Amino acid sequence: MRHAARSPLLALVMVALVLAEWLWRRRSAGVGYDSRGALASLAVGAGHLVSGALPALVLGGLFASAARWAPVHWPLRDWRTWLVAFFAVELAYYAFHRVSHEVRWLWTTHAVHHTPEEMTLLSSIRLGWTNLLSFGWVCYLPLVLAGFDPRMVFALLAFNLHYQFFLHTEAVGRLGPLEWVLNTPSHHRVHHGSNAAYLDCNYGGVLIVFDRLFGTLRTERADEPVRYGLAHPLGTQNPLKLVFLPWLRLMSDMRAAGSLGGALRVALGRP
Repeated sequence: MRHAARSPLLALVMVALVLAEWLWRRRSAGVGYDSRGALASLAVGAGHLVSGALPALVLGGLFASAARWAPVHWPLRDWRTWLVAFFAVELAYYAFHRVSHEVRWLWTTHAVHHTPEEMTLLSSIRLGWTNLLSFGWVCYLPLVLAGFDPRMVFALLAFNLHYQFFLHTEAVGRLGPLEWVLNTPSHHRVHHGSNAAYLDCNYGGVLIVFDRLFGTLRTERADEPVRYGLAHPLGTQNPLKLVFLPWLRLMSDMRAAGSLGGALRVALGRP
């Protein structure tokens, strides 16, 4: 999202696709977007842009420092380095995404992205503001320590995240053989499902191959329509509450645990 804001062409494409999707929803279902949900996504997305500036500076410096500890440095201008790094970043993203669903401390940031109760392109920009605090970025440090240039890691991660913008829609059905290799709108609709049959699956970014490899792939079922949103909804479209209520609930549960060990078990346990 932040990189899209710096690219007028990409931003223009995204706006055009949002308008096209709105028209498609009007014609196919008689309704465009839920206005309150759409406005909440825009507000949370704007807040993500602003709140991400300081963490970007902090992590840029941290990753640059970590790169100096790498025993080797892979050539930045070699296409083979980029190819290997693409798969390495994809695996790191899979790990980050999976742990964000399985550890409550990380889930408190990621949960924001799962609050929309309709699957639209606008829901892709509803992103948490506390990424630095939740420590998900640790999943990418091994790539830098392995010798990949931080600029390469950030560029490939940006590509990964931009690709996922196009996955947040009901306008695209299944894509045949591409479903075997790529993360598709169908796969990602399942990922956003709050049905018990669809919880915690399809963690890939651009690819779906690691979900196949590690047994976390699930596909859309005709007998189980996807129900979007959280399993335990927050019951609000207030942007500040969407961002901070998960943290307030976590802090409350940690205090109620009664001991440091209990609090840690809450924070590091499953959501």
